[in-house]
Amino acid sequence: MQSAQITRMSLISTQLTAAATTVLAAYDFQWHSLSLLTGGLINTTLRVETLNGPGYVLQRLHPVFDEAVNHNLDLVTRELARQGLTTPLLIRTREHARAVPLDGAVWRVLSRVPGHSVDALSDAAGAQVAGAVLGRFHAALADWHAPLPHIRPPVHDPARHLAALRGALAAHPGHRLYPEVVRLALAITTQLADLPAWPAGPARLVHGDPKISNLLFDAQGRGLCLVDLDTLAHGPVVPELGDAFRSWCNPGPEDAPQASFALDFFAAAIEGYASQTAGLLGPAEWMGLVAGTQTIYLELAARFAADALEERYFGWSPARYATRGEHNLARAGNQLAAAQDLAQQADAATAILVRHFTGGMKP
Repeated sequence: MQSAQITRMSLISTQLTAAATTVLAAYDFQWHSLSLLTGGLINTTLRVETLNGPGYVLQRLHPVFDEAVNHNLDLVTRELARQGLTTPLLIRTREHARAVPLDGAVWRVLSRVPGHSVDALSDAAGAQVAGAVLGRFHAALADWHAPLPHIRPPVHDPARHLAALRGALAAHPGHRLYPEVVRLALAITTQLADLPAWPAGPARLVHGDPKISNLLFDAQGRGLCLVDLDTLAHGPVVPELGDAFRSWCNPGPEDAPQASFALDFFAAAIEGYASQTAGLLGPAEWMGLVAGTQTIYLELAARFAADALEERYFGWSPARYATRGEHNLARAGNQLAAAQDLAQQADAATAILVRHFTGGMKP
């Protein structure tokens, strides 16, 4: 092992280094160093450097993901590549396996797309680029009607997440953060009760988690692709886009003390998306995007609030927060505040949808 490798790998725990080395021995490429990629909330992700080329990405999947998600990813990304879209691709092992099981965990290797992600957008131009990337993704997969090998249960289910929040409150009455979570839970429940259910629409092949940190950009700010594709599923497009807009249009990290919904970011994102998806969405779908975005904010606030008490699911930053609970409490408050700001701008946001999807004529 070269000294450069030892220096780079010292950034990673000895246990993780040993596991990664064992996994990489199953692949037919030469690597020389590893570094930990931070920012993801679920999977453990390592950057793998090689002597030639952009290198690879090594991931240890969170136990919430079944190994079969790799079959979905493999099929869908190869279709995207066939259509000329930039995408990470699953790398098979020397024995042509899609993943490597090790000590009860599932590991995989992906090709690395040179680019960078961001935790929040700084201007409307970035929102337009993000909208176009997601639009190209949806348009490329619009004709994919075959079932995916791995069927993922619907992640967006406000009633289920509210029930989980109530369960967390019932199970942890003595938790140090209980009073603050109770306050958030009351506000979340009240606001969700005033919102309609998702509009009826066809099941589409969606990414499942199009938050801004799951998009890659090049050095010039051009959009490259979507990453973190474990959430691929057939489902309604409204929660998919609502999840995108709740992330892209909150101009700050999702754990910032202050939150708002940037209407100019929303207008730019809609413009970028509509430019790639002419005729794809029906009127009920695009007219449901404002309430759908509010619902996603509140649903995610409920999930963060529940984990503020349970402290077991979402990743957290020990450098900035004392515990996982405090970090998730900050996230929950941020998402609630953004939902409240969007509610105050709902009419203006709807006017933007009308302008871009009908040319200004009301449906």
